[in-house]
Amino acid sequence: MPAPLMHIETHETLPEHADCVVIGAGIVGVSAAYWLSRAGLRVVLLEKGRVGAEQSSRNWGWCRQQNRDARELPLSTKSLGLWEEMAEDIGDDLGFRRCGLLYLSNDQSELDGWANWGRFARGEGVDTRMLDRTEATARGSATGQSWLGGVWSPTDGIADPSRAAPLIAQGAIKHGATVVQNCAARGIETSAGAVSTVVTERGTIKTSNVVLSGGAWAGSFLHQSGIFFPQASVRSSILSLNPVPKDLPDALHTAAASVTRRSDGGYTVAVSGRSHFDPTLRMIAGAKHFLPMFAKRWKSLSPGGLQAWKAAFETRAIWALDQQTPMERTRILDPRPSKAHVDEALRRARALLPALKDIGMRQSWAGYIDSTPDGVPVIDPDIGVPGLTLAAGLSGHGFGIGPGVGRLVADLVLNRDPITETVQYKLNRFDKSQWGKVSKF
Repeated sequence: MPAPLMHIETHETLPEHADCVVIGAGIVGVSAAYWLSRAGLRVVLLEKGRVGAEQSSRNWGWCRQQNRDARELPLSTKSLGLWEEMAEDIGDDLGFRRCGLLYLSNDQSELDGWANWGRFARGEGVDTRMLDRTEATARGSATGQSWLGGVWSPTDGIADPSRAAPLIAQGAIKHGATVVQNCAARGIETSAGAVSTVVTERGTIKTSNVVLSGGAWAGSFLHQSGIFFPQASVRSSILSLNPVPKDLPDALHTAAASVTRRSDGGYTVAVSGRSHFDPTLRMIAGAKHFLPMFAKRWKSLSPGGLQAWKAAFETRAIWALDQQTPMERTRILDPRPSKAHVDEALRRARALLPALKDIGMRQSWAGYIDSTPDGVPVIDPDIGVPGLTLAAGLSGHGFGIGPGVGRLVADLVLNRDPITETVQYKLNRFDKSQWGKVSKF
């Protein structure tokens, strides 16, 4: 896989019993396993490929409150503190730091939108500061151009996508969790209607609690149990540059391009919102649920190819639990990046920041970003099977709020007071009034 990712050694054998089995070891799954094991539960974390190998290592690394949808903002605020708490407890560097995020624009309507959000967010205790022309141009001096305005969010920050999920998994192991890589969970079995067993390619685990944090695979996995989860994915391409000697902003967003400093001194480069949609049967079947989102964001989407269809992560097929499944045939979703999108992002970044003109490209990669119809995740222990909790549909916002989602999942499994309200994360919201309420950011 071209996206950089830290390798960790994990367990090879499955225990016969667990208090909770977490399926999927992206940022949400490892965080859930960490908080559950830290609370004293016997936890098994299953990953069909490598810990953090899909979207959790393929994103920008931003940990932001800035421009969050109101439904996600409390979870985002909690997550910033949890990043720090987890790093201290784990005793290793997750790459998290509150370096601040800088947004620059020459579009008055965009600035007005940021200002409207800021008025709401400051009422929620968020430190977000509008920049006038002079302030924006000064903070954006590395661009060598003047700016109409911008936003500075000093308490937001970034973490390292290549290290965070693996190190949090090691934190879960430290607290007693069993983590098994290259072991796909094929499905769940029930007794008296409730979760009783997880069936894997290596055997079974008896348990009364399962957390499904399978990212883009979650909808097809739930389909095996007759549960409908409206989910669709888009393919986003991204690139990294070699280390940059000059002092540039740690995290900068503009309409032209967005750049983020990596732990190795290089930069991640992308164009916000630019992606391909690769059609699948599940996407086609659930298209009506996504019409409001498509109407709002169609200008940033390009038609793709058959990569997703062939990978089968959005299949509508029913598979047998005693035979190989799509998860075993595709251990890691590693789609080909769009050369056109990568080339354009590189050109835009070099035009935005002259210091990048002679910096070579190190790698490029793509990832599938799974989304719900309203762009807000589902975090719900009441989806139709007692003992089964869903935490998926992070909609491109999941890396930064991963620690908070994991903590909230642990609260729900342990039946303790949750760190945030949960009604906005219910699966059944798509049955009624939430249709059409698409996240603005």
